[in-house]
Amino acid sequence: MKVNCKVLLLAVLAFFLCIDATAQSGAHNAYSPYSVYGVGDIFKEGSAYTRSMGGVGIATRNRRVINFTNPAAVTARDSLSFMADFGVIENNKVFNQTTDAGKFKSANNTFNISDFVLSFPIWRSSAFMVGITPFSDVGYDFTSHETDPDIIGKTGNVTYQSYGQGGVYQFFVGAGATFWKRLSVGAEFIYYFGTIDKVSNTVYTDESYRAINSGYTMQLRGTTGKFGLQYEQKLGSDLSLTLGATYRLSSNMGGYANVYRFATASEVSDTLIFRTDTLRNSGKLRFGDELGVGISLSSGENWSVEFDYLRSDWRKSGFDSYQGTMVEGSSSTFRSTVSQSFRAGFEYTPNRNDIRYYMKKVSYRGGLYFDRQYYCLDPSGRNVDAIGITLGMTFPVFKGNNGITVGLDFGRKGNFKDRSMVGEHYATIFVGMNLHDIWFQKTMYK
Repeated sequence: MKVNCKVLLLAVLAFFLCIDATAQSGAHNAYSPYSVYGVGDIFKEGSAYTRSMGGVGIATRNRRVINFTNPAAVTARDSLSFMADFGVIENNKVFNQTTDAGKFKSANNTFNISDFVLSFPIWRSSAFMVGITPFSDVGYDFTSHETDPDIIGKTGNVTYQSYGQGGVYQFFVGAGATFWKRLSVGAEFIYYFGTIDKVSNTVYTDESYRAINSGYTMQLRGTTGKFGLQYEQKLGSDLSLTLGATYRLSSNMGGYANVYRFATASEVSDTLIFRTDTLRNSGKLRFGDELGVGISLSSGENWSVEFDYLRSDWRKSGFDSYQGTMVEGSSSTFRSTVSQSFRAGFEYTPNRNDIRYYMKKVSYRGGLYFDRQYYCLDPSGRNVDAIGITLGMTFPVFKGNNGITVGLDFGRKGNFKDRSMVGEHYATIFVGMNLHDIWFQKTMYK
């Protein structure tokens, strides 16, 4: 039985180093003014492979990559292969806003790890996977200055600052099996963990007035399950139709929330309010459940096209009670609602086995998506939407099914009818490497 122990050791070591670094960082270091709401920006699940196809993957079956969007897809593989996927992502964003005070523009960029997943065969038509990916990101920083406001007398100039950081990660373990060569089912255990900090400061130039600091630190943890299925039907010698579905249960979150408010002058601090909430006992916070369906049409390893729809209900999340803060003492009032996503993507590979022209072995991908966020802004109930286009290519490297995927995501986030809201324009670059090695192969001697 042939097993590549060196590759296994390196992959497992890298996996646990990734978990340790993630746990210690406590943040995905993202940046978006919209992450002030709720648990932050929900990270689009999937590897560089699926992200370059608009984020589809519910009905995707590809034996060359790990598709962890649907736990049932883990069975679409060689029964003797070990697989690993590692991805990084860079976000480049430009923000525009038009108000009565004028037009404002800023920019920001971040670079982070997006996923690390391992997959092993279990027995013939069954397989196992384990991985870690971000679930949500929080990162924002608002600053406003007011000249000599008449608050409680003449206070001098005042600076209002509000910032937040952190995020939630998900560690998952899943397995799947195929029955009757057509129906694949899978299940996944998910563990959420992370810390979110949101702070609001008011600083006076007149030193006779103490700076006011308020905010909260929220540490979240919880568990849930995710289930998936895929049914593949042959439509002739080359065509295949695949139907897919996923369902992730809602999750009651445990942990704690430290809410504080204090005044400072030099090194002296007066605590005005301090409260600790045990979230596990209150049971007020929960992540919404999610239902996803997809349909895919493919022709062998030449081309495929897929359409996905996802719906997640956050109306009973409880995050409305933990509003973030903007500047000038105003609350970033929002209301949890139902999120929806519409996604479409395609893949085309001219000739995967071509030995003369390398570019014919390259896989070309593209996609479109529309995402409605899990919150809306009160009192008018304005929705926050994201729309974008994706492009990507997978370059075969080394031998076998190893490949490097490079992709781009161009999009806009905000309310497309209200220019007074921040318009977030982004260009996201993501790179993923898929490692594929044949193991458990018996050596024949003559």
